[in-house]
Amino acid sequence: MSPAEQFVIGVDFGTLSGRAVVVRVSDGAELGAGVHEYAHAVIDEQLPATGRRLPPEWALQVPDDYREVLRTAVPEAVAAAGIDPTHVIGIATDFTACTMVPCLADGTPLNEVDGLADRPHSYIKLWKHHAAQPQADRINELARERGESWLPRYGGLISSEWEFAKALQLFEEDRELYDRMERWVEAADWIVWQLCGRYVRNACTAGYKGILQDGHYPSADFLEGLAPGFGTFVADKLEHPIGQLGSAAGTLTAEASEWTGLPAGIAVAVGNVDAHVTAPAAQAVEAGQMVAIMGTSTCHVMSADALREVPGMCGVVDGGIIAGSWGYEAGQSGVGDIFGWFVDNAVPPSYHEAAAAAGESLHEHLTRLAAGQAVGEHGLVALDWHSGNRSVLVDHELSGLIVGETLATRPEDCYRALLEATAFGTRVITETFGDSGVPVKELIIAGGLAKNALLMQIYADVTRLPLSIIDSEQGPALGSAIHAAVAAGAYPDVPAAAKNMGKVRRGVHLPDEERAKAYDQLFDLYLELHEYFGRNSKLMRKLKSIRRAALEA
Repeated sequence: MSPAEQFVIGVDFGTLSGRAVVVRVSDGAELGAGVHEYAHAVIDEQLPATGRRLPPEWALQVPDDYREVLRTAVPEAVAAAGIDPTHVIGIATDFTACTMVPCLADGTPLNEVDGLADRPHSYIKLWKHHAAQPQADRINELARERGESWLPRYGGLISSEWEFAKALQLFEEDRELYDRMERWVEAADWIVWQLCGRYVRNACTAGYKGILQDGHYPSADFLEGLAPGFGTFVADKLEHPIGQLGSAAGTLTAEASEWTGLPAGIAVAVGNVDAHVTAPAAQAVEAGQMVAIMGTSTCHVMSADALREVPGMCGVVDGGIIAGSWGYEAGQSGVGDIFGWFVDNAVPPSYHEAAAAAGESLHEHLTRLAAGQAVGEHGLVALDWHSGNRSVLVDHELSGLIVGETLATRPEDCYRALLEATAFGTRVITETFGDSGVPVKELIIAGGLAKNALLMQIYADVTRLPLSIIDSEQGPALGSAIHAAVAAGAYPDVPAAAKNMGKVRRGVHLPDEERAKAYDQLFDLYLELHEYFGRNSKLMRKLKSIRRAALEA
C-alpha cells in the first residue's frame, strides 16, 4: 500500500462533543469528518440517574458518552471520506484536561458499578469542575511552607482543575467511594484504554496535570501532610507506566473494531491533551511559537529550548509537547463560554429580532455592531474571570466584572468589552512569559473562534503580535492524526509528520500601531483591576462563599 493510500483517524474529545477526522498520511488532507454531541453534555445541576442536586462549581460527565463517539463519529467520518477502512493504519485521540475518571482496576468507571450511580463523586470530573478550590489552596499552602521543588514548575500554584486537588476532594468528601476506586485515570488515557485494552498513562497529562517532574510525583510525606491517610494516593491510585507522545499504546481490540468499523490490530497512539496535540497540526514546533486553542476556554502552549520559571503558568514539562524541547502551558478558563453566557442571558428581544431580520446569529449581529466602534468608544473595561482565572492568578474563586456601564451602555458595548477582556488576559500571559525569559514571537490561533475576524484583529492589536491561523477547522483532531501516523510508523517523529501533515496560514492578522496605542490605555486599566481584585481584595472570594451558603441553605 503506497503512502497516498494510507489513512489515519484523529478523534478530538471536547467539552460538549467528540469529532473524528479521516486524514491522508502523505499530505494531511482531511477527507471526512463525523461529530457526536454528548447526550448528557455537562452535568452541573443534578445527576441524570437520580435527579440529585449538585453543589455549586461542580461539572461532571458520563463516560459512555465518550464511547458513543467511537461508535458513531468514527464510522461517520470514514463513510464521509469514502475510503476503504482497511487502508486505515492508526488512530489517535486527544481530550480535555484535566478530566478525571474514577475506575476499578479493569477500567470500569465507578458510576457504572451497581449501586454507585447516585454518588456524585462516582462520575467523571470534567476539566471545569472547580469545586476542589479549597483543596487546591491547601496543596499550594503546604507546598510553599515545605519549599517543594516541583511548585515553581507550575508557576507557583497548583490548580483546582488538576488531578491532586480533585482526588483530595473525593478522599475528603466520600471516603468510602475513594477506597472503592482502584485507578484515578485521565480521560485521555481512559479512552485509549477502551480502544486498545491497555492502560498507558501519557506523559503530557502526567507532567502538566499530575505533578510528575523529573520522574517523581509529590512525596507520600507531603500527601500525608494534606490529610491523614492520603499519603498512599500516588502508590495506590495514580502511579502507572508512562507512554511517550507519538508512541503506540497498543493495537485496536476486536471490540473497538466493531465500534469503529476499523481493522483490529491497527496502531492506537498514546493519549494526549487537545491543546498540546494541536501544536504540530499548526506546524508550531519551534521556540517562540505560541498556539492559542480558543474554544469554551483557551489553552496556550509553546515549546522552548530553555527551562524557566514563569509565574502562574500551568506547567513546564520536558518533552510535554515535542520531544527534546520544554513544553509550556498557560490558559484562560473562560473565553467562548463568556461570549455564549452574554448572548444567552443579557441581550434584549429587539436584538434577537434584528439579528433574525438580518439573517445573522446573535454573535454575528453583535460582532458587526461592535466592529463599527473605535477603540475605547464604549467606555468599558472588563475582567474575563467568569469561570475563574487559570493563568496567571490560578484562582477559580475569582469572577467576572464589567466597569464603566451607564444608562447609555448597549449590548454591543458589553460584548466588545468582553472580547477585549479575553485579549487582555492573553496579553498578561504573553508578557509574563516574555518577562520570564520565554519570549513569544508569533501567536497561532486554533479553534472555532478564529473565524471571528474582529476578535482576531483585537488580539493582534492588543498583544502587538502577528496572528497566524491554523488552516484546519479540526486542529486537535488533525494533531491527533499526526500522532497516529507516527505511532503507526509512517513518520520517524512528530516534527517530521507535522512538516507534511500540518497546516497554517501565516500573518493573517497584523497589529495596527494606532489601535495598539489606544488599547494600551485600556490594558493599563485592566491591569489595575487585575491586581486589585486578583491579588489585593478578597471581595470576589467572599461573594462566592455567600452564594454557596445561600444555595446550600
